[in-house]
Amino acid sequence: MIYNEIINGQKIYLRMLELDDCKQYYADWMNDKAVNQYLESRWTEQTPARIQDFVKSIRESTHSYMFAIIFQNRHVGNIKLGPIHPIYKYADIGYLIGDRTVWGLGIATEAISLITRFGFEVLKLNRLQAGCFEQNIGSQRALQKNNYTLECINRQKAFLNYGDTYSDIYQYAILCDEWNKMKEA
Repeated sequence: MIYNEIINGQKIYLRMLELDDCKQYYADWMNDKAVNQYLESRWTEQTPARIQDFVKSIRESTHSYMFAIIFQNRHVGNIKLGPIHPIYKYADIGYLIGDRTVWGLGIATEAISLITRFGFEVLKLNRLQAGCFEQNIGSQRALQKNNYTLECINRQKAFLNYGDTYSDIYQYAILCDEWNKMKEA
């Protein structure tokens, strides 16, 4: 789906991911083992054309949004909301910071905050949820800083390190009521 507004934060802003963003640097992120170690896309080599097809499908979707994360006027990562369940009003979020030079600056934390606000205030969703690998401490912290609750641990659900080790997947979520209370505090 397409959303034409900019979602402004303090250090970053989110804008719709464009087909023009699907350049070699983006493919390089997606093929970088440090960046993609927790992504399902790591199983397939990524090219600008393959990424452009994916972005086009998301933009044409009726149930998902994909935003570019912009820091200091540079595209440094992405955050996706969807698929949205049309009846139960919940959605998954997924994100990556592809530019490793900005890791550790709180960009994922702020992007999660902005997409959470978008999901609850603009889309009027009831629940947002995200999963992450047990070893992905940065993602866990970013979710916890946004008051997402660890709801369950799916034991040995996915492979880590390109298939040589099983990993637990941690499932986090936040409800609109919880987010509203946090916002008021």
